[in-house]
Amino acid sequence: MKDQASTPTFGLEGRRVLVTGASSGLGRAISIELSRHGAVLILVGRNRPALEETQAALAASPDHDILELDLRDQKQIYPRTREAVERQGPIYGFCHSAGVVDTRPLQATSRESIQAILDVNLLAGLEMARVISRRDVLEAEGGSLLFISSIYALIGMPGETAYSASKGAVLAAVRALAVELARRRIRVNALSPGFVRTAMTERALSKLSGEQAQAIIEAHPLGMGTPEDVARAAAFLLAPVNGWITGTNLVIDGGFTAR
Repeated sequence: MKDQASTPTFGLEGRRVLVTGASSGLGRAISIELSRHGAVLILVGRNRPALEETQAALAASPDHDILELDLRDQKQIYPRTREAVERQGPIYGFCHSAGVVDTRPLQATSRESIQAILDVNLLAGLEMARVISRRDVLEAEGGSLLFISSIYALIGMPGETAYSASKGAVLAAVRALAVELARRRIRVNALSPGFVRTAMTERALSKLSGEQAQAIIEAHPLGMGTPEDVARAAAFLLAPVNGWITGTNLVIDGGFTAR
């Protein structure tokens, strides 16, 4: 009979993890998966009813919390996060899953459209990381920060110049942060998913021709992924038991970039 006490766990039990973009898609799936490992979630997003739907789907805990916050208003990130810490206690982990995509050819882009993508995909995540890595916010023994990037940071795709630029910048920032924060036992990693069936990717596919969309789907040898595929990888990278992993980018794309 297997010794139950020897069964490995992720070590997330009772640890507070803040997830941006938790109202839907990858953020919702990641929140649910983390809760199954015993984490206490702080769900961040603009749409409170949608966040409440995510909260209802979490593994039971009386301490899960909602932080209704528009990440485009970066001046509010520190004071609002401090409010959550005062209610809940210090934070262990952070996952920046919030993101926007705006597929358009180069000639249809503008400074404003590019800035809108950078504000959420890159700058809000860096500001949240700055806040959470503060000594009055993070657990004293360190923590784990995770950024959701994309395979579009690694490959080219027509119409995705701004989005690819934002996700490529995320990977560069992760490497720098991992080195800078290591002395405080703060790990920083990234996940780069391929096409996963979410509302955002469905909208992106809808802007392509039928042939273009089908070509993208068929380029994934294992087919398109699910949010749960990404969520399991996110829990792995955030988990305290993986304390020697930092500065890495885990590609999870069903073999897309292996072709």
